[in-house]
Amino acid sequence: MALGPPKQRAVLGLLASHANDVVCVEHIIDAVWGSDVPQSAVNGVHTYVAGLRRALDPGCPRGKSSGVLVSASGGYCLCVDPESVDAMLFAQRHAHARRARAEGDTDAALALYADALSLWHGAAHSGVPGPFAAMERTRLQDLRLTAVEEWAADMIAAGRHAEAVTDLSGAAAEEPLRERLCRLLMLALYRCGRQAHALAVYADTRRLLSRELGIEPGAELRSLHRQILAGHPVPVEGGRAPATVQGPAAGPVVPDLARPAQLPPLTRGFVGRARQLAQCEKLLAEEPAERSTATPVAVFEGPAGVGKSAFALQLAHRLLDRFPAGQLYVDLRATSHRGRPLNAADALAQLLDSLGVDATRMPAGLAGRVALYRSLLFGRRMLVVLDDAADAEQVRPLVPPALSCVLVTSRQRLSGLAVRDGAHLVRMEPLDESASAELLGRLSGDRLRGHDAVALRLARMCGGLPLALRIAAEQLLASPEVAPAALAEQYAAERHRLDRLMVEDDAAADLRSLFETSYRRLPADAARMFRRLGLLRSGPVTVQEAAALADTGRAAARRLLDLLTDNHLLYRTRRQQYRFHDLVGIFAAECAEREPLPDREAALTRLARLGQASSGQAPASPAEVLGAACGSLLALCPAPGTAPGAGPVTRPVAASAADVRGTGRRRPTG
Repeated sequence: MALGPPKQRAVLGLLASHANDVVCVEHIIDAVWGSDVPQSAVNGVHTYVAGLRRALDPGCPRGKSSGVLVSASGGYCLCVDPESVDAMLFAQRHAHARRARAEGDTDAALALYADALSLWHGAAHSGVPGPFAAMERTRLQDLRLTAVEEWAADMIAAGRHAEAVTDLSGAAAEEPLRERLCRLLMLALYRCGRQAHALAVYADTRRLLSRELGIEPGAELRSLHRQILAGHPVPVEGGRAPATVQGPAAGPVVPDLARPAQLPPLTRGFVGRARQLAQCEKLLAEEPAERSTATPVAVFEGPAGVGKSAFALQLAHRLLDRFPAGQLYVDLRATSHRGRPLNAADALAQLLDSLGVDATRMPAGLAGRVALYRSLLFGRRMLVVLDDAADAEQVRPLVPPALSCVLVTSRQRLSGLAVRDGAHLVRMEPLDESASAELLGRLSGDRLRGHDAVALRLARMCGGLPLALRIAAEQLLASPEVAPAALAEQYAAERHRLDRLMVEDDAAADLRSLFETSYRRLPADAARMFRRLGLLRSGPVTVQEAAALADTGRAAARRLLDLLTDNHLLYRTRRQQYRFHDLVGIFAAECAEREPLPDREAALTRLARLGQASSGQAPASPAEVLGAACGSLLALCPAPGTAPGAGPVTRPVAASAADVRGTGRRRPTG
C-alpha cells in the first residue's frame, strides 16, 4: 500500500503504536518534527492525516468521517484491532513464549519464539523520520534481540546448538557490543566442537570493547573464556543462558540483567477514561527534581470488575518509552481463586528470577531479597506493575529505588502506602452510560446497531462495570437468534441478574464469585454489617440506621461502614450516607439471607422503631411490629413454585425493608 511521503508514514507509525487511543496534535508534532517545528506543522499534520485516510480507507467519500482514522478530542485515533499491529502482536507472542518457558515447556516456548521472530521483516520504522521513530526503532530492536537471546538459550538447553549458531552469528554482527549475544554464540560454537571459533568470537569482542569503549569484557564472558581455554565441560542450565560455567576456574556469578518485558497484552475494546489516563500520565511525570530520590507509586483502587488491571496496563504501555530498562509484572493474587496470595518474599523471588538471579543465589529471608532487588535496580529506569495487591505491607518491599515507577491495583484502599510512601491513590469508578454503551457496541459487533435504547438499558443493568458489560456483549454474540431486547429482558429480574453475569468454568469472569472473594476477606463484624445492610440495599443508609440494623453503637457502625467503603463494597454519598453499587447490592441481598431469620426480623424491627422515633410517630404496638415482620417474612420466602430448602433464595428484600423503615405499619398480606 502506498502510504505517501516519509513524514506521513511517521504519523501512521505513531498512531499505530497507540492503536485505539486518541493522540493529540501536539504529540504528533513532537513525534514527527521534534525540536525543529516549522510554523506549518499543524497544517502538515492535517495534510498527512488526510493522505492516510485516502490510503487506508479509499472507499470513504471526501469530507466524510473515516471509520479507520477518526478525529476526536483535539487529536486523531487509528481504530484497528491491536493484533493487526505487528509490534503489538510480537509483544503478545513474546509474552506467551516466556510463559511457556517459565512453565518448563521448552518445545512450546521454541515454537512461540520462532512465531514471534517470524514477524520481523527488516528494521522497524525503516526510513521513517522523527524522534519517535528513532526511539521506537531502538526499543523494538532491543526487544527483538532479547527474544533472540532467550530463543537461543532454549535452543542450547535443548541441545540444538548448530541450529542456534546461524541466527546468533547474524544477531552478534548487528550488535557486536551486546555481550550476552557473544556469550551465547561462544557457548553454541563450543558445544558444536568449534572451540577455535568460540575463542575467536571472544578475541574480536574484547578488541572491539577496548577500542570503542576502553573497557574489558564482563565477568561472565571472561569466566566462559577461561573455562573454554581450560577445556572444562560446559553444562546447560535448563531453559536459560548459563551465567557461568562450572569448574575450578569459574568466577563469581553475575546475574543476567537483560531487559525484561513482562506486561500482559492489552484488553481489546478499552473505552473511556481518556482524561484519567492523561491525568495519571502527567501525575507520574511531575516533580522531576524529586525523581532522583523518590519513586513514584500509583495505586488504582476500586470494586471487582471495574477495570483496574486494564487501566493500569493501558497506562503502563503509554509509559514504556520512559523506562528503557524494561517492565516487571507480578500478580500478587490477593483475591485470586488460584491459590493463596503471594507474600512479599515470594513476590521478590519471582522478581529476582525475572532479573536473572539464579535459584542458588536467592537469599533466604525477606530482608536479603529486598536488599538484592534494590541493588539490582539502583540507577535503572524500570516500570513495575503489581496487580491485585492485598495491603501496603505486601507492596512496600517491592518498591524499587528512584528512577523506577510502580503501578499497583487493589480492591482495598491502601491508605498506609499514601501516608508513609507518598503513593498516589486513584479511585476507579464505573463507566458512565455513554462509555458503557460504546463498549457494548464495540464488543458485540453489529448486534446493537440501531438498538440504542437497548444498549443504554443493558448498560444501566450492568452498572457500568466493564466486566459485566463484556459478559453481556459476549452473550449477545453467542445468541444471534435472540433479539437484543429479549436478551436485555433476561437481565431485568434482579434475582437472576448475577446468574446471567458469569462465564461457566471461569471464576475470573463470574461477578458473584468476585464479589464473594472480596466479602470473604472482611473481618467478621464487617461481614455481619454487610449482610445486615443487604436488607436495605435499594437506598442510602445513614450511620444511625446502620447502627440499628447491626445493633451496635454509632461509633462502631461508622467504623464498619468506613471499612466496607475502603474495601469498595460500599461507597459514601455527598450527604454522608452510604449505599451499594447496584450489582454489589444484589449480592448483599443474597448475603443477607445467610443471617438467621430471627436476627433479620429483629434488625428490621429496630429499624422500624428508629423510623417512628425520628418521624415523631407513636411507638408501634406489638401487633404493628408483628405486621411489619410478617411483611418482611413474605419477601424472604421462596418464589412461588420453589420447594422449601431448595437452595439459597436470591429474591431481594429491599421492598419489605423500605416499608419497615418508612412507617413500620405495613399490613401483612397473608
